[in-house]
Amino acid sequence: MLSRMAVCARLCGAGQSRRCRRRQRHSQADQGSDSEMDMDDEEEEERVVGSSVSRSSSCHNSGPSGAARLGSGDSASAGPPRPQSLLDLPPELLVEICSSLPGTALPNLALVCKKFRQILNTETIWRRRCKEEFGMSDDLRKMEIVGMSSRDLYVKRVNPQVKSGRFMKLLPDYEHMDYRDVYTHLLHPYRHILGLWQPDIGPYGGLLNVVVDGLFIIGWMYLPPHDPRVEDPMRRRPLFRIHLWEKNKATIECMYGHKGPHKGDIQTVKKDEFSTKCNQTDHHRMPGGRQEEFRTWLQEEWGRTLEDIFHEHMQELILMKFIYTSQYDNCLTYRRIYLPPCLPSDLLKPGLFKGTYGSHGLEIIMLSFHESKAKATKLTGDPNVPAGQLTLEIDLNCPVRLPDLEHQRSMEELSRLVLGVHEEAQRGLQSRDTPSEAAEVPSPQGAEDVEPGAAACSHTSEAQPFVLPLGVMTRNEEYPRTCKMCFYGTGLIAGHGFTSPERTPGLFALFDDDRFGFIWLELKSFSLYSRLTDQLSHAQAPSMERFEAMLRNMQSWTS
Repeated sequence: MLSRMAVCARLCGAGQSRRCRRRQRHSQADQGSDSEMDMDDEEEEERVVGSSVSRSSSCHNSGPSGAARLGSGDSASAGPPRPQSLLDLPPELLVEICSSLPGTALPNLALVCKKFRQILNTETIWRRRCKEEFGMSDDLRKMEIVGMSSRDLYVKRVNPQVKSGRFMKLLPDYEHMDYRDVYTHLLHPYRHILGLWQPDIGPYGGLLNVVVDGLFIIGWMYLPPHDPRVEDPMRRRPLFRIHLWEKNKATIECMYGHKGPHKGDIQTVKKDEFSTKCNQTDHHRMPGGRQEEFRTWLQEEWGRTLEDIFHEHMQELILMKFIYTSQYDNCLTYRRIYLPPCLPSDLLKPGLFKGTYGSHGLEIIMLSFHESKAKATKLTGDPNVPAGQLTLEIDLNCPVRLPDLEHQRSMEELSRLVLGVHEEAQRGLQSRDTPSEAAEVPSPQGAEDVEPGAAACSHTSEAQPFVLPLGVMTRNEEYPRTCKMCFYGTGLIAGHGFTSPERTPGLFALFDDDRFGFIWLELKSFSLYSRLTDQLSHAQAPSMERFEAMLRNMQSWTS
């Protein structure tokens, strides 16, 4: 630890060189003026860490040689002595060095001596650690002056009648709280739950993002837009929050329901897994009973009433989801998930997308690339194909050239085109790993007669007209009318309860960097996908190996 700080000190140019530069700038000034400037500079250094830390403080007994060294500055020709240890550095430089160290190393540094302990009481150090390690941007003092706008947001989201004055009474007094308290008792103890998580809600899954927001750690449940507005932004609902109720004690509150924050609990079950528990589930109940709860849930989930949904099968699916999900009462287990790594050879930037799934509404999928394959994994699911399953698999070695618009309108023509590639792939005549061999295989009519690998890597392909065949169902008629390229792929379909799952052929159409679609031949339906653009921190996969292991685990959770 000390050796690392010594290196930092040498790189910063501490000691003699600093004062030599100052003497050079004022070489024409009188000696008395120089002395006053030196005194002013040293007083400024003292103010960085408070009056309790002086220039002469030391953690070791100074011998005669040390005393002589400190007294040798009387001669202008000799100059000030070169620092012999970290303790001889000016306080502001020690603050800068400590601010660069990980927050986990600072408590041990405070045990070295009294001076280091005093230095580490500087707010600048802990504020920088909160910002660099956890992205905390709000200023504690500023928030006290202008009011807690972020607090006001979370409570009003639950109860619009709560006003700012009343709300302030519900929260603790932060007058004596500092960044060290926030780091030590809030951010560091709960650092393991920051990032993306998938709740274990049977086949439905979900997406939870735990972030640092002001003086809170918030668990946001991400919900797709109301069907079929796939290009609308995501909706967010707070499920829990953590903050410091006292100076050295974090409080966990459940945000589920419509009666405001109430007592909750968080337990770390094992690595990359944690669970939440509500201790006051009566706060989730409504005066009108289950009927009122269902109407409110339906309005939030679908943006409509049950009478507005005329399809009987869709009504059954909606009622089934409400009954299943409401039984958890926000007592859930979460498993960590990562965003897919991005490589220069990827067809488009991987990430999260919202997609239309017929009567099941909008669902969230994760698009990732694996050599010659693109895979779309469900983060939210349904009773037929649950969350965690591979909903789409695209073969980037099998590009497809669309016919003219007139022939695109024919479902028979599209089926003949795609099934021709499908049969070739099934017979194993088209290689999946060697693009040069694949180029030699005769392609069905309509397939690109080029090297498949080159087609997959080409991001500058000219846009070609695109139209859905007659008879293909789509939830959104406002799909793009041009596409950059198309590929053969398969989609996963199954019966209720994930029975008899099978992969069926279809056509993948890339529209632009943020949208793509898939035509399910057997179902005669079209799914449109749009990128989720929210900034998601603490979610990058450590490596491709860890990401692929996560995908395998996700499938096993619901298989």
